[in-house]
Amino acid sequence: MTRRKAVIIPSVLLSLSALTVATPAMGATAHGSPAPASRASASWQSGESVVAGIDRSSHPLRTTNPTGSLRDLDALGRMLKGTEVVGLGEATHGSRDFFRMKHRVFRYLVEEKGFRTFSLELPWSSGVRIDEYVVQGKGNLKDIAREEFQGSYRIWNNQDYIDLIRWMRDYNLHHPGDPVRFMGNDMGYAGPELYARVIDYVSHEYPQLLKQATELYRGLAPTTDAGTFAEEYYKLPLAERQERAERTRKVYDLLRAQRPGPGDKQNHLWMTQHALAIHQMARGLSFDIGDEDQIAQMMKLRDQVMAENVEWWHQYTGNKILLSAHNTHVSYDSFDTRYPKTQGSFLRDALGSRYASIGFSFYEGSFIAFGTDDNVMRSYHVDGAKPGSNERTLDKARRDDYILDMRKAPEPVREWLDKERGTWNIGAGWPDPVEYTAAFGKAHDILIHLHDVQATTYLGTP
Repeated sequence: MTRRKAVIIPSVLLSLSALTVATPAMGATAHGSPAPASRASASWQSGESVVAGIDRSSHPLRTTNPTGSLRDLDALGRMLKGTEVVGLGEATHGSRDFFRMKHRVFRYLVEEKGFRTFSLELPWSSGVRIDEYVVQGKGNLKDIAREEFQGSYRIWNNQDYIDLIRWMRDYNLHHPGDPVRFMGNDMGYAGPELYARVIDYVSHEYPQLLKQATELYRGLAPTTDAGTFAEEYYKLPLAERQERAERTRKVYDLLRAQRPGPGDKQNHLWMTQHALAIHQMARGLSFDIGDEDQIAQMMKLRDQVMAENVEWWHQYTGNKILLSAHNTHVSYDSFDTRYPKTQGSFLRDALGSRYASIGFSFYEGSFIAFGTDDNVMRSYHVDGAKPGSNERTLDKARRDDYILDMRKAPEPVREWLDKERGTWNIGAGWPDPVEYTAAFGKAHDILIHLHDVQATTYLGTP
């Protein structure tokens, strides 16, 4: 295995950008379309009317700061009427303005629209620990973040997410009878406490299955930190990873087949879901990432899993959910052929108009990301968007920062938004040799544009 291939494996679940380094045969753009520069002349002869239409139909955004007045978000609230799950993207995985805006939007949705869950592309088991902190005050947030935000998820160990989680805890201290909750919907890791909970439940409720379940889980629960576990897991032979997935599936099937006892229905639902999360991780890591077709299958499964976990939470808690992920995941169109179907597309299939997708765009700024050559986390900066790109035209609007309901924009704007052109689409790794293209109007319902963004304050190890 080459050093470069070894570096990208732990972070494959958050970003596939680095995979293009190891697979240079891929096209110059993620959709296989002409590079953005060739579209410079296609910025359209009606470009001025597009900008004028954006000016007329967009709503000003006063700030991304989550504290203070939320009145400028009332327009967004009207756009989201009838929505029960809101997918809120980000154009980079490491800019504070996106994270702060997510905090701000979540606060608004909680206080004004009855939303009660914040969901992040983070492993289910990590979400369970954070949920117990925000609801019950269990554990120390600094320790939880250090232990759970590791490997491909270490980018979440930033000051802005810590501030959001602390706000959630503080909210619950003042509203103990109507708490906000936190969920992780991803499949990249399953912590040891999840295995322990399933086995403990089986021992109390179905002791006749204890020996079988214990044997099936033998040697599977992590015994190292989360980051090390992720790195070591892909070093296992493919056949062994596939055999592990078969064992976790059997435990899940065993639990699912049982009839819960009197008064145990809710507990059975949660423990079966815990067992499913363990299986999702094992199944997701059982693909051959040396095969491009297998990578695409894995990423389709990942987005399907994330969507199904959100659906499950929505159904069994009854909570309205703000779903936080990259633009790529919350959208209806992934911008990237390596993501055959997105979480947003799966959710639209399941929820229809009860799901809404909000994308972010920005003109210039900075972000943190891991180096695709050395896996070291650091800050990067990109200058103003290229001529012919989505962001170049969006930034010509009178307002620096604004919200645009693309479904109700004037016809020239809608036509412009439905055409594919170059766009910022920055994941967890940088630099990224792919020049991404997207048609924002086909990818999202609503767009939040920011003129410039700054890197978040990273709290983890480089």
